[in-house]
Amino acid sequence: MKKHEWRERTEEGDVRLVTATRHAGKWQLQSRLKSEMYWTKFPTIILEDLESLREVISNKYQRNRVPYSHVLEIEKLIAKAKS
Repeated sequence: MKKHEWRERTEEGDVRLVTATRHAGKWQLQSRLKSEMYWTKFPTIILEDLESLREVISNKYQRNRVPYSHVLEIEKLIAKAKS
């Protein structure tokens, strides 16, 4: 299982923690605000989160930490979300 984490700021200025995992060929995303205690799991990943994940995955690919197939999978998910 591969796990990718990042932080981002919401429009209100809160810190949002995001974790994306890939297990058995499926991507799952969960997030929470830094002030919250419990994670929220998302059945489908929204386009904005997919684009953030693509950036994280691309950076890791450039450092040879993930295979190129993961980059392609995210690209397919983004194309599917846009259509």
